[in-house]
Amino acid sequence: MGREHHARLPRTRARFRGATGTALFALLLLALAAVPAGAGADGLRGKGFRGDGFVSDGFRKEAARAVRAHERARERVDRLRDSDASPTEVKDAERRRKAVRAGLWDLLWATGRHSGDPVAVDPSGQDSRCPFGDRSRPPERRAQAWTAPTRRYWLSAGYAAKGSRWAHRHTGQDFAVDSGTPVYAVGSGTVRATTCGDGFGNQVVIRHRDGYFTQYAHLSRIDVRKGGRVTAGQRIGLSGATGNVTGPHLHFEVRITPYVGSAVPPLPWLRRKDVQVTGASTLP
Repeated sequence: MGREHHARLPRTRARFRGATGTALFALLLLALAAVPAGAGADGLRGKGFRGDGFVSDGFRKEAARAVRAHERARERVDRLRDSDASPTEVKDAERRRKAVRAGLWDLLWATGRHSGDPVAVDPSGQDSRCPFGDRSRPPERRAQAWTAPTRRYWLSAGYAAKGSRWAHRHTGQDFAVDSGTPVYAVGSGTVRATTCGDGFGNQVVIRHRDGYFTQYAHLSRIDVRKGGRVTAGQRIGLSGATGNVTGPHLHFEVRITPYVGSAVPPLPWLRRKDVQVTGASTLP
């Protein structure tokens, strides 16, 4: 992957080109106008912010369309690479994928800043004084490049599930575990955020080499720091019941950007990494 895209709101209009970009930018302005200044995730829970961060159905649907467009672009890149297409074709397809991601990134970053999403406003978790434990170390032995995010679990709420706990649909996969169960990085990468204080409770967000981000939420303790490097199977914290929950579990998401609103189905993503997640763990 190339250098990570860093969003800056003053440049957003220049990056949004074409019909899709214009629609995204227009909906962004409407969304920002609808959110009261300084409102955080808790204050917005009654306005569609119960853990999924959206301010309106129109905004949510437009972001979802951008997510689907990105995934189609990514699938095209994969097909071209698998078919030994010319480097020029692959490069052009990858450029289009990155353009879709850049627009989505700017859209969600700006909204996250305005709504008080801690990943956008306090990614190190220092202002909120998150519960940091001792820094973890990479595992002594690593059998594979990718792994499941925890052990001895059973799968509870899945991606896109309906329920009273979410304003729309569930944005990740829940792993039911006891409080204090170790939580692991699914692959190597860089810690993008370690935050607390919103509906996700104590959480870690990691950027991986393929450009995707993984989120680990509702932790009781965080054992990594923003900017740190992690490897597959490295403990990043302990499971818990912080944030908007009814009991202890790990909420796991895969995202196109670090921000709420860019989630993709996590289990198919793990399967592409040769990680099989079933109802009961078969991992040691």
